[in-house]
Amino acid sequence: MRRICLALQGGGAHGAFTWGVLDRLLEESDIEIAAISGTSAGALNGAALKAGLARGGREEARATLDWLWHEVAGLQDHGVPEWMTAWLPDPGLVSRTVQYSVAFAAGEAVGRMLSPYAWGPLYRNPLADILEQLDFESVCCAEGPELFVSATSVRDGKVRVFERERLCPDAILASACLPTLFQAVEMTDPETGETEAFWDGGYSGNPVLFPLFKPSLPDDLVIVNINPLVREALPVTPQEIQNRINEISFNSALLRELRAIEFVQRLIEAGSVSPGAMKKLRVHMIADDALMNSLSVATKLVPFPTIVTQLKEAGRIAADGFLAEHGSEIGMRQTVDLRAMFA
Repeated sequence: MRRICLALQGGGAHGAFTWGVLDRLLEESDIEIAAISGTSAGALNGAALKAGLARGGREEARATLDWLWHEVAGLQDHGVPEWMTAWLPDPGLVSRTVQYSVAFAAGEAVGRMLSPYAWGPLYRNPLADILEQLDFESVCCAEGPELFVSATSVRDGKVRVFERERLCPDAILASACLPTLFQAVEMTDPETGETEAFWDGGYSGNPVLFPLFKPSLPDDLVIVNINPLVREALPVTPQEIQNRINEISFNSALLRELRAIEFVQRLIEAGSVSPGAMKKLRVHMIADDALMNSLSVATKLVPFPTIVTQLKEAGRIAADGFLAEHGSEIGMRQTVDLRAMFA
């Protein structure tokens, strides 16, 4: 049995790529998912995955993920079959069309001038209705993989990690709370009785990796990355600049943790620390940077059913490629060259 931990990035509707990755991984009967750390869309995917696995195993997890994304994107049961995705419009073209449209520009302008609090009693987070239908008894239970969800404290900017009994709809809403779109999610700490406001977890950890350092968890860490780490073309338009700022912001915390992992690896290899004193993780990554480079914040914010369908299929293809090339190396060696990443 190949045991892994999953780290699921946030990225709005681009999280449908992660849906496809998970759908493909769940087909591998000899891969056991021992723990999940998720932020924003990664938290949504992680909660659906955990609920399904705890309630009925792999097929139930796949069905729960399907249900989640049908709800998020408004997909119909008679929606686009996967075999037709090759004939759908190119996702990059759709993204650019939306990004430069008058309607999207107007929406962004309104978002900069109008606070989510301006809606008063009419305000309602659209994700709340979806999360209320998710089986949180299964999300919080001891069975299945451990689940960690992160959000950012508005007060001090630090990451907060929710697990077990503290996992609730509000924790997921907090993890996915973009402050320009949604009102901060306020939660009361049952231990201190203090109420704290939270924004999107991506600002402080996208996703957080340190909960996966527990000695009881496997050493193999698979990151599903949906924010491109590298974008070769220089952003020159206002839309391109804003999009790249978004990507850098939401990758910065992950890169810091990966740098720390690489530093620990070097210490262990040099014999500078006692054996067993620090955990030596093996890092793997599933991504499609070419696809994500063709997309933008527009397709993160607007879950077009056709794009969501294509992202799911792209995720399945990326996971299939990873398994074919590196599946046998899980439990044996790391497949991401962290030293080259930080050279």
